[in-house]
Amino acid sequence: MVKAVILVKSPKKLIAAKLGKMNFIYNSFPVSGQFDAVAFVEVKSLSEIREITTKIQMIPGVERTETMMEIQ
Repeated sequence: MVKAVILVKSPKKLIAAKLGKMNFIYNSFPVSGQFDAVAFVEVKSLSEIREITTKIQMIPGVERTETMMEIQ
């Protein structure tokens, strides 16, 4: 399994709730600071992380994302 944390910059207030409804995101919540929400992802392959990140970036209002992968 591949785990990642995706940080999302979006002024939309409900962005964390939208993220939580996406497949493979098992937790999301709003945060303060440079980013507005965090999404925790667990998938079978690295390519799926890229697909999820692309889907997040297509949500209206998302300005940018940053992905951090778990290293073992």
